[in-house]
Amino acid sequence: MPARILLVEDDPIIVEALTELLVQAGYSVDSADTQDRAIELVASTGATSPYQLVLLDVTLRQGNGFAVCSAVKEAAPETPVIFLTASDDEFNTVTGLTMGADDYVAKPFRPRELLARIAATIRRSQPSRRIVSLGPVRVDTERAYVERAGAELALSALEYRLLLLFATNAGKLITREQIRDALWDSAGTYIEENTLSVYIKRLRDKIEDDPAHPTLIQTVRGLGYKARG
Repeated sequence: MPARILLVEDDPIIVEALTELLVQAGYSVDSADTQDRAIELVASTGATSPYQLVLLDVTLRQGNGFAVCSAVKEAAPETPVIFLTASDDEFNTVTGLTMGADDYVAKPFRPRELLARIAATIRRSQPSRRIVSLGPVRVDTERAYVERAGAELALSALEYRLLLLFATNAGKLITREQIRDALWDSAGTYIEENTLSVYIKRLRDKIEDDPAHPTLIQTVRGLGYKARG
């Protein structure tokens, strides 16, 4: 799903040009030309704002960008804001940043620079934690934390590495040789064929509803394994 941007600008020519630029770059765009309309769009959804970024001008036909920024940060604090300011307007730039804006772009701006600043701001605002799943099993790779149905699973280092390999390659065939190579990188010693089967069994015992009839990690006879996609 494309990132959704709220453009707050009262100049219809700029709105049209920026909307076209952002849509061509793969974004979804809503626009508002007044303070009240912008606040209505942001505040109506509360902390679950649908916008990944708000791009706003300081001066508006009704109201101003500072009030919009304040409303955004109150309703959805994690939503980043970029101000569009005049190139020599140091006061408004400093004021906007002080109020919690994440960046500013001076007018007139270069389209490629604006897109780069938008992409960087959205990227910084995203949670750094990465969650991958394998059926009901969730892996928080930032904390090396594994849970199933809300309960933590205690895995050895090699079991964790094995689970992560399957979870990040769901739906793909993974040969036993690929698995041994991945575990070898982690353990520092080569994993024998029989030892690999033991690790697979131990992992299934911990994550499968019925380890004797596994559904999360399935055997592809003669080839390897496939995790449920």
